[in-house]
Amino acid sequence: MIEVGEYKVKEGLYYTKDHEWAQILDDGTVLVGISDYAQKELGDLAYVELPEVGKELSKGDVLCELESVKAVSEVYAPVSGEVVEVNETLEDSPEVLNEDPYENWIAKIKPSNLEEELKELMDTDAYVEYLKSL
Repeated sequence: MIEVGEYKVKEGLYYTKDHEWAQILDDGTVLVGISDYAQKELGDLAYVELPEVGKELSKGDVLCELESVKAVSEVYAPVSGEVVEVNETLEDSPEVLNEDPYENWIAKIKPSNLEEELKELMDTDAYVEYLKSL
């Protein structure tokens, strides 16, 4: 784990400028979650509107909405593909995203254009530099 000020950045993930992370699993699917920066900016999460399994997404589409005491925020798909699983724990316990945003993922996507789209995401080092610029 790398610390950038008060924020933690998990190594080995890909990141977006909107503070989503993507982890490529051994089976080729991609777990998606929000970064420590995102959860701290949102504040205490009260509700997660999960996407439907089977939903087809293009990179940048709204994956789901997070509601906190401060605001409603959209989470965007870092890659194109089909939602094949959602983290149902979040329906009853959205606060786990605040407790550990890297262990608690939101959705699993079966990517349709992973190789090309990975080039548009930031690796850990690039994301660390991006956070320093904020």
